[in-house]
Amino acid sequence: MKRARRSRILATALTVLAGFGTAHAAPTTAVFREVTYRGETAPAPAGHFRNPILPGFQPDPSLIRVGADFYLVNSTFAVFPGIPIYHSRDLVHWRLIGHALDRAGQVPLGKIRNTQGIYASSITHVPATAGQAGSGRFYIVSTCVGCGGNFMISATRPEGPWSDPVWLDFDGIDPSLFVDADGSAWIVNNGPPEGVPRYEGHRAIWSQRLDLASGRLFGPRRVLIDGGVHPADKPIWIEGPHLMRVGDWYYISAAEGGTAEGHSQTIWRARTPEGPFVAGPDNPILTQRDLPAGRPDRVEATGHAALVQLADGAWWAAFLGTRPYAGQSTLMGRETFLLPVRWADGWPQILPKGAPVPLVVRAPALPASMGDLRDVVSDRFAGPALSGEWLRLRSPVAERWSRTGAGGLVLTARADTPAGDGQPAFLGRRLRHARATMTARVHVAPGAPGDFAGLLAYADEANFTAFGLEAGSGGRLHLALRDRNGASQPVTGATVRTGALPAGLGRTRDVELRVSIDANRAGFAWRRPGEKAWHAFAQGVDVEHLATVHAGLFTGLLVGPYAQQAAR
Repeated sequence: MKRARRSRILATALTVLAGFGTAHAAPTTAVFREVTYRGETAPAPAGHFRNPILPGFQPDPSLIRVGADFYLVNSTFAVFPGIPIYHSRDLVHWRLIGHALDRAGQVPLGKIRNTQGIYASSITHVPATAGQAGSGRFYIVSTCVGCGGNFMISATRPEGPWSDPVWLDFDGIDPSLFVDADGSAWIVNNGPPEGVPRYEGHRAIWSQRLDLASGRLFGPRRVLIDGGVHPADKPIWIEGPHLMRVGDWYYISAAEGGTAEGHSQTIWRARTPEGPFVAGPDNPILTQRDLPAGRPDRVEATGHAALVQLADGAWWAAFLGTRPYAGQSTLMGRETFLLPVRWADGWPQILPKGAPVPLVVRAPALPASMGDLRDVVSDRFAGPALSGEWLRLRSPVAERWSRTGAGGLVLTARADTPAGDGQPAFLGRRLRHARATMTARVHVAPGAPGDFAGLLAYADEANFTAFGLEAGSGGRLHLALRDRNGASQPVTGATVRTGALPAGLGRTRDVELRVSIDANRAGFAWRRPGEKAWHAFAQGVDVEHLATVHAGLFTGLLVGPYAQQAAR
């Protein structure tokens, strides 16, 4: 009895010590030596371009011209850095020159969900005018849903640095700034209608004067558009307004019908910025909602357009759309497209009714410029700064990545998971192609059992897939595929498949990983560094749950390096 009792005491002590050791084990560290994204875009014929001009998770474009230069911004929701600033000379090839929100303290993006954060942003340039306060600057107005409301920031150069926000006190989203020739400034935005909404989705377009120098709103708030083009039909979600002046007319271009298959663009005009605004005779001026579902090269959800006039008088429009592989499903989210605008009898039109969005379009009559977007992008993380294409979830309290002296990205596994509202150890690039691969060469120093490092494909908190190396007992590593398909599954994803690594790899801990995506199917493979052939781990995996339609219809897939600490 005494011997048995001593054995039980010893076993209990060993269990406690083992648990203590696990709880205090250093978390897994992963060094990503090189990460390569590869897609394939068919070249456009000479003198033409291929839509979309900004593929993958680039919704709600706002576009302006300043002399020979064009600038464009997009929504970014919960990712950091926020509000990319793109520059072009030909409207077709775009270069990322900075982000308007690139400091953690500018806008409080912590603890927000994927469909909150930075909604539609609008960029405006006010030329320098003697005696006009606030002139000679670029302005962006935007909304941070769940983290402060509406705000305005400014900069003397489009690449920044951008100011801290001036918060604007009004209800609603999608603000846009208009500055008339005399310097008078107006904010127009989507907001609740006057009184009680008559139906679900009933919204209105409002305006109010703005003192540009102080950011102070003044004067009465006015409803310019109530509901939409045909109020009796109960139009939903009129939003994304842009006010512009063309000759003696003031025009409002606004989206209507929601951001899915019913999306459309409408046009209105008045003799003064205060209205009354009258809808155009051929609204909507852009939509795909009435076209047959089985058409080839299908583009859906078109709307939220921004119109711009070239120096030669021609007009073009940038707008959002999607390229579904089935129904409304796409992994790339809402993208930025470009089409010419035709004017007739004082009204603009982007596409005639019943016309599909073309994927190949004759290019604007502008000198060709260079852009950043390439089908193959490889990063060894050796430069002085992290590429602006790498996005994090939410603004960091402190950065969760570092570099080695010889290059390479270092991620240390964290307890924050992709399912939560913190900041996991993850850097993601936008998925830009329907068929794409991402490969990574990674060295893993394992910590406690259950720690993980590899590649993550992230749609939102409830939908993501990860492939990589998981730490087992004794520091051994094995391959693992994790998947979260719905909020009821584990916060780090359910492990759906594991596989052993050869003994040699278990010791060197260097491996190359590959994630391949083709519409709603994915493949996962691995190989030794320097080896030519890939070893298939899982093929034809259904990843429909990563489609935008299952993640709130706002964002697109992000793919990149990731490290996760197991529950301690």
